[in-house]
Amino acid sequence: MGVGPAQALVTVREASKKAGGSSKNGRKTAGRRLGLKRYEGHQVPVGNILVRQRGTQFHPGLNVGIGRDHTLFALAPGYVKYTSKKMAGSGKW
Repeated sequence: MGVGPAQALVTVREASKKAGGSSKNGRKTAGRRLGLKRYEGHQVPVGNILVRQRGTQFHPGLNVGIGRDHTLFALAPGYVKYTSKKMAGSGKW
């Protein structure tokens, strides 16, 4: 018996690779550079940033302003002084 034309067709599998899954790793964000910018005893000019923060962790005292993003900055030239006591007329803090 010979091999007929229909029996001569053979299925050939090719080497293949499925698509790999995606990883949830690999992204990094830069730090926000928050925190104290001028330390106690430093001399600062008007407008110098003293603290960058999210929320009001540090509250403004005398000659210190607060920005929309809670940044504290100098309203007058002078030396930086941090205290942990309540200021007169400080409101709810």
